[in-house]
Amino acid sequence: MSKIPSSLLSVPTLLIHVLALPAFFMGFILIYESEWINTFLDAGLGLVFNALMLTCILIGILCVSRIPMTIVKRYRRLSWWQYTFWTFAEIIVFSAFAALYMALVYGDYGYFPAFGVCMRVSLATLLYPYIVFALLFALVKPDEEEAAEEDLVRFSDSTGRLKLVIAHDVILYIEAQENYISIHYMEGEKMKEYSLRQSMRGIEELMDKHGIIRCQRSYFVNPRHVTVLRRDKEGFIQAELDVTSSKPVPVSPKYYEQLSKLL
Repeated sequence: MSKIPSSLLSVPTLLIHVLALPAFFMGFILIYESEWINTFLDAGLGLVFNALMLTCILIGILCVSRIPMTIVKRYRRLSWWQYTFWTFAEIIVFSAFAALYMALVYGDYGYFPAFGVCMRVSLATLLYPYIVFALLFALVKPDEEEAAEEDLVRFSDSTGRLKLVIAHDVILYIEAQENYISIHYMEGEKMKEYSLRQSMRGIEELMDKHGIIRCQRSYFVNPRHVTVLRRDKEGFIQAELDVTSSKPVPVSPKYYEQLSKLL
């Protein structure tokens, strides 16, 4: 199944969900005036107070849920069915806490009957904005979204755990170091290094996909950053990069022709 747009899990979208969903929930209850919802909530301190308390509970649930969701996107991109499951989980957890509030504050309600009614209230009020938000983000600039995702290189360790996600054009070169690889890349104006427990063979297909080629048994280099190929005093070929703080990358004769054609 296709992945959700990363913009759906951005910080601005997080704020939209945390503010707009509770506002819609409160407005629906007070403006629509559904008879069965009003009958359920119009107890004790009244409809408005109870609706306000449930809205506060909803805000808390969304904060607890959506903040981790934005963190998860750094390591994996959720599919639509995973996002849908997460959304229904939010509704169920909100209903559980709303039912607890109604059962504790108003003794006439048992917890499980209150939970059933709260689930109905949640589905009746929250499904609409959830669906509208999902459709809006699914339709906004899908081609650009996919293109941006294609530019990202996702490095996993030897156990398959995702460790680093960076744009392919910031990678300078990758060097083998025993059981590790050292990824050299740019972050703004600074050169960074990230060590990952992985083999050169384990990332070879990933590097080919992003146009980062092997230039020596222990090195991959990004042709986008190579300025010139030259021989040193000992006759060894080296690739000089457009980053002054980077060392020259060794190039073996086996890969020289392939690399030179890309410059």
